[in-house]
Formats: sequence, C-alpha cells, structure tokens
Amino acid sequence: MRTFVQVLANTMIANVTTSFLWFALTFWVYLETRSVLATGIIGGAYMLFIAVFSIFFGTIVDRHRKHRVMMLSSLVTLVSFTVAGVLYVVQPESALLDLGGPWFWLFSGIILFGAVVENMRNIALSTTVTLLVPEERHANANGMVGTVQGLAFLVTSVFSGLAIGMLGMGWTLAIAIAATLVALVHLLMVRIPEARPVADRDHTPAIDLRGSISAIRGAPGLFALILFSTFNNLIGGVYIALMDPYGLTLFPVEAWGIALGISSSGFIIGGIVIAKWGLGRNPIRTMLLVVVGMGLLGALFTIREWWVLYGVGIWIYMALIPAVEAAEQTVIQKVVPYRRQGRVFGFAQALEAAAAPITAFLIAPIAEFWIIPYMESGAGQATWGWVLGDGDARGIALVFLFSGLVLVVLALVAFSTRSYRMLSAEFQGAPSDAADEKIAGGTHADATHADATPTDEASVDRR
Repeated sequence: MRTFVQVLANTMIANVTTSFLWFALTFWVYLETRSVLATGIIGGAYMLFIAVFSIFFGTIVDRHRKHRVMMLSSLVTLVSFTVAGVLYVVQPESALLDLGGPWFWLFSGIILFGAVVENMRNIALSTTVTLLVPEERHANANGMVGTVQGLAFLVTSVFSGLAIGMLGMGWTLAIAIAATLVALVHLLMVRIPEARPVADRDHTPAIDLRGSISAIRGAPGLFALILFSTFNNLIGGVYIALMDPYGLTLFPVEAWGIALGISSSGFIIGGIVIAKWGLGRNPIRTMLLVVVGMGLLGALFTIREWWVLYGVGIWIYMALIPAVEAAEQTVIQKVVPYRRQGRVFGFAQALEAAAAPITAFLIAPIAEFWIIPYMESGAGQATWGWVLGDGDARGIALVFLFSGLVLVVLALVAFSTRSYRMLSAEFQGAPSDAADEKIAGGTHADATHADATPTDEASVDRR
C-alpha cells in the first residue's frame, strides 16, 4: 500500500498538470473567440485522441513494467508541452487563435496530444491496484483513485481560470512545463515491485485488439458493462461541449474556475466515501443506480439560470462519478487475468472515449446554429419557457434536459438485461483469476525487487 500511495501521488501531480493546461486552453480559446464550436472541437478532439490511442496504450502497459510505462508517458508529455511553449513564443497570439489557420490546430493538437499520452499512466495505475492492493481492498483503492482525480480537478479548475485571467496563456504554459518536469523527477525515485511481464505469444501486435477482445469474452457480460459505459460517455459528450460555455455565461472566467474548483470537491467526497465503504456486494447494481441519479440531476440542474442551482448540481454530479468509474474498474480487476488488464482497460477506454467526441462534435454546431437561436426566438420561449424559464443560455439548458432523461432510460433498461444478471453472478460467485495469476506469476505486492525472474507462461495461463 505504501508503494501504491507513492504511485498515486505521482499520478496526481501528472493529472493536475495536464488538466491544468487543458482547462486553460479551453478557457483561453472560448474567451478569445467566443466560439462554442471551437470549445466543442477541442473537447471532442481530446476524447477522440484517447479513443485512437487507448488500445495501443493498453498493449504497452501489458508488455512492460508499469514504472517504465509511466516514465515514458511523463517524458512524452514534457516534450509535447515544451514544443507548444516554443510555438507560443515564436507565433503571435492572433495566429494561434485564428480558427481558419493552421497554427491554431497545430498548437491545440500538440497540447492535447501531451495530455492524451499522460493518460497512458492512468491505465497503468488501474493495473497497479491489482498488483499492489489485496483484492478485498480493490474497491477502496479505486475510491482513492477517484479522490485523487477529484483533487486534481479541484486544483486545476481554480488555477486554470486564475492563470488565464491573471497571467495569460504564456505563463500558464511555463507552469505546466515546470510541473511536468517535477513529476518526472519524482517518478525516478519511485520503485514498483513487479516481475517481468509474460507475453501471451511471441509476436503480439502493437495494437493487440484480438487480445483485448479475447480477455473481455472470457468474462460473461463484461462487454455489456463496457458498452453501457460507452452510452454513458455518449451523454458525457454533451457536457464536454457545453458545460464550460454555460458556466462562462453565468460567471467571469476567474469566478468560473473557482466555482468549478469548489464543486469538484464533490469528486473528492465521493472518492472518500468509496475508499471508506466500498461499493457493496454488487458494484454493477450500484453503478446503474448511481447513473439513474446522474441522469435526473443532469436534466434538472439548468432548468433555471441560477448560478447556485448549477453549482450545487455540478457538485452532486461530481460526487457520483467516482462510484461509476470505481465500479467498472473493480469488476475488471477481478474477472480479467492480470497480464491482460492493460489491454482491457485500454479497449474500454477507447470504446468509451470514442462515444464522447461523436456527441461533442455533433452537439456543438447543432447547439450554436440551431438550438440556441431557436430558444432565443419567440417560438422557442413560448414552447419551453414553462420548463426552462428565462435567460441567456436556455438553448444549452434544453440540451441538458433531454440528455439527462435519455441517460435515465438507458440505465433502467440495463437493469433488465441478461448481461447484467450474468456479470453480477460472475463477480459475486467466481474466484479472482487476476489475483491468483498475479501471485502465480511472481508479481505479488510482497515482491522485494522489480527484476524478479519471470515464470513460465503455462503456469499462469489457467483461463
């Protein structure tokens, strides 16, 4: 657990840094261009990059020791942010903010690529829960991960707004580069006890989609769980595209950053609750109940243009997120063999992340060119005013209303499926292949050094 806490702390530093710069980029672009379309593209591109690279990242995690994976991730992120800093110095801001020119897309793309590569260490972190934490504490450890993510979100939400409002994009980039360097140096001093990974076969492809699917098929109902999370992220694309524009309608940028920071303390509280009490006997049931609550909340927290309603709604919404993420991670950590968990986490992340850009890319132009003008017209106000009231962002509120109701319906339908019953039975009744394989493979947390001799594949491939 001591080693896990060190890894968790280092990941927090990395997450804080990348989130800080990504949030700052979104704030900066919207304030300078006032384009919902631009922020939607940035948010959607981030998720699209994750979808494209996650299976590749998962394969890397399974092939190599987790410490080396995290070092690679930090180094690539540092180089990316440094290149973006050089571009900012050599190009005028007007060129970097010209949506019709190449420099905007190159500058934003480099920053987003650095943030996406940092996500590889999050996949590695999920597998270190299996490696370093006893099985009965997996849900609690995943709650700790949620707490750290919430803390990172709180810090970045506050300081991204303050940095853009008071320092500008140049100094914000400099801070991100320095913090990434600090995380890299700290990681050099962390040691993760792990045997040399055992390959499934001699020539595993760089993107091992077949291995991912094979591991998922080995656990009945697991694909349905991932598919449901994908639908959940499909709705999440709405929030990626529209949450910041709605918030910046209600708050100045500095105040919006602070409001996001305060509301993200809900993420921390939710993670602490999971770390303390876990997810119950059936994490899948817990997850679906929580998603029903999230859908109702998402439908209601913009029905009036009140900053208190929006802020409290975001706080509760964020408090529920750790339960959803921890439930999926806990199930995968138990029912999937350890040596394949990176690919399964990568596949799940790819599929789930691919859903959000679809919504973000679609909803941003639809909202900007159709829904928002419609709600500003007399016809829109006459039709929906009784539900949504008056205000400057009633078009965004209408999108939130229907998105939340769709999420509720999806969760209720999931309860009635055969896959839900099968996976629940698998989780509650089956022995943990991941934990048994971890011990048989010589990768138990009690190992004393990272260069333990690997065992023969036949001794661990019992599935």
